[in-house]
Amino acid sequence: MTAKQMNRAPAMTEDETEREQGGPRLLLPLPSNVIALQSTDRREKLRIVEALLFAASEPLAEAALARHFMQGEDVTALLEELQGLYAGRGVNLVRVAGKWAFRTAEDLSFLLERQAVEQRRLSRAALETLAIIAYHQPVTRAEIEEIRGVSTSKGTIDVLLETGWIKLRGRRRAPGRPVTYGTTEAFLEHFGFDSIQDLPGLNELKGAGLLDSTLPPGFSMPNPDDTPYLREDEEPLEDEPLAEDEEGPPAEREE
Repeated sequence: MTAKQMNRAPAMTEDETEREQGGPRLLLPLPSNVIALQSTDRREKLRIVEALLFAASEPLAEAALARHFMQGEDVTALLEELQGLYAGRGVNLVRVAGKWAFRTAEDLSFLLERQAVEQRRLSRAALETLAIIAYHQPVTRAEIEEIRGVSTSKGTIDVLLETGWIKLRGRRRAPGRPVTYGTTEAFLEHFGFDSIQDLPGLNELKGAGLLDSTLPPGFSMPNPDDTPYLREDEEPLEDEPLAEDEEGPPAEREE
């Protein structure tokens, strides 16, 4: 043993003695590149959320997940933490239509093309009609034809109804009481939108080449709104009262 090693030996012995006696220890903060370990209880909660989402056949709302925990549990924080854990993996936790589900990472979708079920392609007329309904809802067939500049066949709307992406909302308070159309949750889930406000805006559509770069002065995009409540110019389809879980907004008091 060298002289330098002999000088260090007493210091090491004192440090070990202090630990054995349970003396005070200085806790240093963790470096920025080190993540604190989760508690056992926290990990168990994350496992529960992960299992529920994995076994679900459709996206789950936070309220549905909260039923499996004690009252007051911050389910949103659990979901966000789990979302971070799955970021960069082959499967991501994403929010669609206000609910949560596991989805294949977008950059790996090409690997599943052969396994995907081939669906019938929509015609250009159907795609244009779907876009008009999404951006202008609630909208009638006559209003769709006015925007497109050509007539819209009933078969085009029937195809969209069969996909489950649009629905009958109500009837316009106008002569003939025409039916109004709107999008559904299935539309948001299929196209990966959390809400209808996530639809591409004017600049995005221009960048994708879907809009002419030389638009008329004053041209603007509508603000899409898929609220389930009927508007003032709408009435129920069959004049039936709303279901208990579909109560509309409180009626304004008439003076």
